Amino acid sequence: MDFVDAAPVQELTPSIVDQLMEIIELQAGQASEHHDHWSYAWRVATGQELAVAGLSGYSSVVSALVERLRLMCADVVPPREAPDMVHADLNPSNVLVRDGAVVAVVDIGNAGSGTRATDLTTLQWHTFQDPLDGVRRRLWTRILVVVGWEGAAVLAATQILLQLEWPIRLGRHDVVAGVVERGHRALDELNALR
Repeated sequence: MDFVDAAPVQELTPSIVDQLMEIIELQAGQASEHHDHWSYAWRVATGQELAVAGLSGYSSVVSALVERLRLMCADVVPPREAPDMVHADLNPSNVLVRDGAVVAVVDIGNAGSGTRATDLTTLQWHTFQDPLDGVRRRLWTRILVVVGWEGAAVLAATQILLQLEWPIRLGRHDVVAGVVERGHRALDELNALR
């Protein structure tokens, strides 16, 4: 970040999201790192990853959301290897802009292989404010084209579970209710596209 004459994006706009979607498309077939984010997502979504194993015990509200996610992903088979580069943390603080243009994406320490739909799903998570409703629909549409409904369900479940794990682990109890609400909204949107 110190070497780029730009600042982290303060607010995602439709224009910024469109630019990021174009950048993510450039990741197709560009896997170079060994870590497989696609298989990891499947393990998280199907309850096989220990990092999110204790979430159900947090509260009945979190437990209900976790159960909804598990049921949605219960019969999804393990994904085949995907050849795309995955940033794996494409949130606004890692996007640098200058004069409304994306000039850099930083913090690639967790980059790996998998499906670029992982980054589209992360970006989708950060678009739950107006005027981004149309943007979210375009993101869902692109995710569905890249990985289909079951793949989108796995990626959405993983995003939600990891977004729950972080504040619970760090004792940020004040944000958990918002994550639960956003998680249900994301699932409702995805189910509407089935």
